[in-house]
Amino acid sequence: MHDPGPAFRALHQPGTPFVLANAWDIGSARMLAALGAQAIGTSSAAFAFTLGKPDGQVTRDEALAHAESIVAATELPVSGDFENGYGDDPDTVAETVRLACEAGLAGLSIEDTLSGATGSYERDLAVERIRAAASAARSLPRDFMLVARADGVMLDTYDIEEALARLAGFEEAGADCLYVPAPPSFEDLQRICESTTLPVNALTVGTLASYTLEDFARIGVARISLGSSLARVTHRAIIDAMSEVFEDGSFSRLKKSVSGGEIDQMLIAGATKA
Repeated sequence: MHDPGPAFRALHQPGTPFVLANAWDIGSARMLAALGAQAIGTSSAAFAFTLGKPDGQVTRDEALAHAESIVAATELPVSGDFENGYGDDPDTVAETVRLACEAGLAGLSIEDTLSGATGSYERDLAVERIRAAASAARSLPRDFMLVARADGVMLDTYDIEEALARLAGFEEAGADCLYVPAPPSFEDLQRICESTTLPVNALTVGTLASYTLEDFARIGVARISLGSSLARVTHRAIIDAMSEVFEDGSFSRLKKSVSGGEIDQMLIAGATKA
């Protein structure tokens, strides 16, 4: 079996960030590949939208099947957004890591968020979960990149100081990459980068979407993910176009669409080569 791990790991260079392009189906993955993506990420929220579910209601089996489809869609390495590992206890998180490897992923991210997104785990348990995930990752037959997420700042369950303390624990526990979605400021993101020698992932959401690739490089970010932002851009287009249709009887926004032929060419260009 092809090992996407080494190429994926090599992309994570602090100060030389790459964009982890988050897809939500085979078509979007192939279009992103055709546009020049170096790696693909899944997005729990964006995938949930395709199932008609809110974020956080996708099962592990659904996430694994989705990951397999994205892995097969292109020749790029794929990282999985696997929420909290689909279980509270460390053993379940470790099993999720093993199953993610079997699905062909090059890595995955694990959050410190309670099942049901009702809060954050206590720090000791959060670190123990990452330690179990790292142990499972190191026992795999191929390279696999573990990203540890401290989501409490975004969820407003703890502050940036607690996030930094958790990141230190995650690093000691064996994580390969660290990630705090939506820190309070760009300066806080810089503090995160300066607090570790590990690669740091930044999420382009809120005020961070106002910064450029050059800005992220300057403070030492290694990876920039889109999360569900790109999917939500497409949903914005649906809302805007169809609101005009239903409210004004106008179809003018539909004239801005890309041609079917151009999409077809990109789907072919981005597909896995036989």
